[in-house]
Amino acid sequence: MIKIYISKTLILIALLINVTACMTLQGTDLLIVEKNEAIVGLRDLAPPDRKVSIAVYQFTDQTGQRAPDVVSSFSTAVTQGAGPILIEALTNAGNGKWFRVVERSSIDRILQERQIIRQQRQSFDDNRELEPIIFAGVMIEGGIIGYDSNLKTGGAGARYLGIGIRNQYRVDNVMISLRLISVSTSEVLLTVTTSKTILSASLAGNIFKFFDMGTELLETEVGMTENESVTYAVKEAIETAVYEMIMKGEQQKLWSFKT
Repeated sequence: MIKIYISKTLILIALLINVTACMTLQGTDLLIVEKNEAIVGLRDLAPPDRKVSIAVYQFTDQTGQRAPDVVSSFSTAVTQGAGPILIEALTNAGNGKWFRVVERSSIDRILQERQIIRQQRQSFDDNRELEPIIFAGVMIEGGIIGYDSNLKTGGAGARYLGIGIRNQYRVDNVMISLRLISVSTSEVLLTVTTSKTILSASLAGNIFKFFDMGTELLETEVGMTENESVTYAVKEAIETAVYEMIMKGEQQKLWSFKT
């Protein structure tokens, strides 16, 4: 009789592992769809009538949020590299046809290198002049202004005769803000705010069963977890903000499409 119980239990364990491995985490399909549709059209934008020179000084994390942890942690909840992500999004807009991005976060080092070049040329009586630094007509300010965790949590589960399965999920949110500013007048020309949800989901199954008149215990557990990348979510939110900025700028006649 014990062998029969053990054989049945082994079959149940195999089924539990297969079901857990094959089931799709709750919300994963929606997560993939959102990734694919978040920045549709940014690279495929029609070119502008003229290329816009734009400067990015700082685009930082303004939330002050720390990564969730059981113990005290100094890790931040979101990436501190939002500036390079924004520069990449501006550079890639319309396959590089929209913006002429000028470097400003390292302007001190650029000026220092230019001074070294001048000194070296003077030492060798080289009268060649350096090309002038490109000035930007507009600049972007802003940053990551919000990170909210546990906006929505939930799940489902069931247990029968010591055999159970459960599914849990959690939804977080990150928010981005952009301001386009005129360099000549310091006027804020337009503002854009976008957000991106961050999905975490887990699926697990377990067996907790006694055999041989309650003298022997079988316990096993299997599961998996999927967490959407916070950095990737920030990247999508920034690229979506750049896309919306281009569209709002066209509506306000700040620039126009060539076609």
